[in-house]
Amino acid sequence: MKANCWYDKHDMRVEEVPDPKVLDPRDAIIKITSTAICGSDLHIYNGFIPTMEKGDIVGHEFMGEVVEVGANVKNLSVGDRVVVPFPISCGNCFFCQRGLFSCCENSNPNAAMAEQMYGHAPCGIFGYSHMLGGFAGGQAEYARVPFADVGPIKIESNLTDDQVLFLSDIFPTGYMAAENCGIQPGDTIAVWGCGPVGLFAINSAYLLGAERVIAIDRFPERLRMASDKAKAETINYEEKDVFDTLKEMTGGRGPDACIDAVGMEGHAHGAVHVYDRVKQAMMSETGRPIALREAIIACRKGGTVSVPGVYGGILDKIPFGAVVNKALTIKSGQTHVQRYMRPLLERIQRGDIDPSYIITHHMPLDQAPEGYRIFCEKEDECIKVVLKP
Repeated sequence: MKANCWYDKHDMRVEEVPDPKVLDPRDAIIKITSTAICGSDLHIYNGFIPTMEKGDIVGHEFMGEVVEVGANVKNLSVGDRVVVPFPISCGNCFFCQRGLFSCCENSNPNAAMAEQMYGHAPCGIFGYSHMLGGFAGGQAEYARVPFADVGPIKIESNLTDDQVLFLSDIFPTGYMAAENCGIQPGDTIAVWGCGPVGLFAINSAYLLGAERVIAIDRFPERLRMASDKAKAETINYEEKDVFDTLKEMTGGRGPDACIDAVGMEGHAHGAVHVYDRVKQAMMSETGRPIALREAIIACRKGGTVSVPGVYGGILDKIPFGAVVNKALTIKSGQTHVQRYMRPLLERIQRGDIDPSYIITHHMPLDQAPEGYRIFCEKEDECIKVVLKP
């Protein structure tokens, strides 16, 4: 089969690789009909995710048709159309039983590698380094899905791939980010980053009852989509000071909750950005937490900072004094996707939201390396790339 494989920083190659096989009675094999490039895939592309190996198949947002099931998979049949969640979760452990699927104890065979960095290992994740299991990803023609009796959700309606594909990751991720804010009627939520997760965080904040959402970015096409499609008020941080503008927009109080949907490759101007880039290049910090710092400082007293943005390791100059002295709550985590797939599918079916609006580019799988390049470089107003095997 064909698959998009990582070889080095900015070096993706679509190659012929062996077809996946059922290795466990709880496995399923999926013939992929749609797969996407996630913003967190760019962290791999830009060389910031450790324990990648040459030839690794990448991608964790995918869906398709079941073509084979293991003996213990009773909930799926050959021919079923399914969306696959990016966390690989057993469904039986302490954490899965509590709905904390991304904390699964049994799905990461390389847990010892992650424990060295994090103390405890998260779940396995498709196509996202050997520290997170070394599982082949979904930017391919076929994929093996472990614990297929727990993860995939059947799509039994006539909804298109474009409408349901993002149940695999970014729609639940944006929704969990908003849910973590503990939104009350009348709340104002600020969202840093108007990429796909940020856009879905805006949508979700409104679905959960926010009165106002203020979105922060610098790319005109993203700000335009946040305003026109997600109905957010916007701030271009290249034109206005974010902290002062948020104070002005909220009567001096600050937002009730702030969402960092940027993560480890944050951008800013001036000495702080230079400092972070140098530290990151020297690997004395593993991310540029520019949005996180701003969110902590801007959030009102007693508010919440929600962090769906991906951070891989150690960060520098986090204003933790503001967390303590303003009585802030910080919530984060890889998304417990399985918890959200059914209720969000129902919202799509009811017409509450059509997630396909974020797609700007459809490309064949053969053009995946070019898709990564234009997404990374923000060329051609690229916001979301869907690949078709």
